[in-house]
Amino acid sequence: MTLIAIFFPALSFFLRGRIFTAFICFILQITLIGWIPAAIWAVISLQNARADKRNEKLIKAVKSK
Repeated sequence: MTLIAIFFPALSFFLRGRIFTAFICFILQITLIGWIPAAIWAVISLQNARADKRNEKLIKAVKSK
């Protein structure tokens, strides 16, 4: 998924169900200069989503004890 975020940033958002964000990212990546910020944005967003899932899992584990 990280490679998709780098090479196709808008597709990365679209596959995660963020349609509006994917549209904004696509507008940004239309220009060659905007491609790099769009890719960075997609990768950081992907990493944050993974961290949020990990934190929710840890919180659920702590509450069940």
